[in-house]
Amino acid sequence: MKSKFANGLLGLVLVLLCWQLGSMALQKPFLPTPAASFAAFLQMLLTGELGQHFIISTARILCSIGLAMVLAVPVGLAMGRIAWLGRLLNPIVYLLYPLPKVVFLPIIVVLMGLGNWPKIFLIALVVFFQIVVVTRDAASSIPQASLQSMRSLHATPWQTFQHLILPSCLPQILTSLRITLGTAIAILFFAETFASFDGLGYFILDGMETRDYPAMYAGIIGLACLGLVLYWLVDLLEHRLCRWQQKER
Repeated sequence: MKSKFANGLLGLVLVLLCWQLGSMALQKPFLPTPAASFAAFLQMLLTGELGQHFIISTARILCSIGLAMVLAVPVGLAMGRIAWLGRLLNPIVYLLYPLPKVVFLPIIVVLMGLGNWPKIFLIALVVFFQIVVVTRDAASSIPQASLQSMRSLHATPWQTFQHLILPSCLPQILTSLRITLGTAIAILFFAETFASFDGLGYFILDGMETRDYPAMYAGIIGLACLGLVLYWLVDLLEHRLCRWQQKER
């Protein structure tokens, strides 16, 4: 964890340095300095101008990821361990997985209307397929010898799931969730710029259209902070739930 924190801090310093040099070189209003941008971010956060949009976006992304995980993990585990179910669902996943789900946003809005649910559903749809594929592959790759060992101990199906299948798949599931976060944040931004009047995506686009660049960069920093916090939470979950993997490393 300490090395990850050090690497993250070094990456932040390098990004801010490049940002500062770019701002000094261009001397344009659309690229303010990091100091000016963070000052605008803090000011708008404290006055509540940005806080409401940040809370709305946070709620949307958490609901989306939670919904996707609740659905994708059991489906992926079942596909990986139940042969007939895998044969039934694999062609469907193979067909739908590569499709860009974001193109369905207009259809989702027509069916579900405006508001939070179309955005939550779209993000959950994208995350669902990415997690279900990784979970399925992890469940199907459990060594047969491990399963036979559990049978020799007269373990029940629930005990096999609790002590073998889930612990074996959990690291891959959390890794897929970590990778998916970037995609989920990107989809959140897109969804909030389409027929939306709240959220960080809307806030950023509104700042760009009105040429309120401090507000635009404040929204960008807010979206970046949201992604970083979620990424850190997944790291924390992995550290707490997969201690045996940490010891092996």
